[in-house]
Amino acid sequence: MVFFFSIIKIGGHIMIIAVDFDGTLCEECWPEIGKPNLKLIGELIYRRSLGDRLILWTCRSGIQLTQAVFFCKSYGLEFDAVNENLPDIIEKYGNDSRKISADIYIDDRSEKPWVTLLEKAV
Repeated sequence: MVFFFSIIKIGGHIMIIAVDFDGTLCEECWPEIGKPNLKLIGELIYRRSLGDRLILWTCRSGIQLTQAVFFCKSYGLEFDAVNENLPDIIEKYGNDSRKISADIYIDDRSEKPWVTLLEKAV
């Protein structure tokens, strides 16, 4: 699956974007790593350069998670957190909830929530 999107900052605030790995940042082929979704990777690198914060949000763990993080770094994509909330969110709520707190959730199994967000922003 390959898709590309553009997120508008709402009220100029920094967005927290949680992004899935398998089927989203790369083609689905668990436990291997599929071909990279270069358009999405490029957009996320750009968003991070504007100040947005990225969370890798995946079911991978152990060595498969390490491989996913390394894969992303090899394309220049780095994250502010991996499978956990950002430190300031943890501090704000006093714990690291199992639910990742984000403005946008990008996942191959979702219903394109960024489209809805864009419609509300206009």
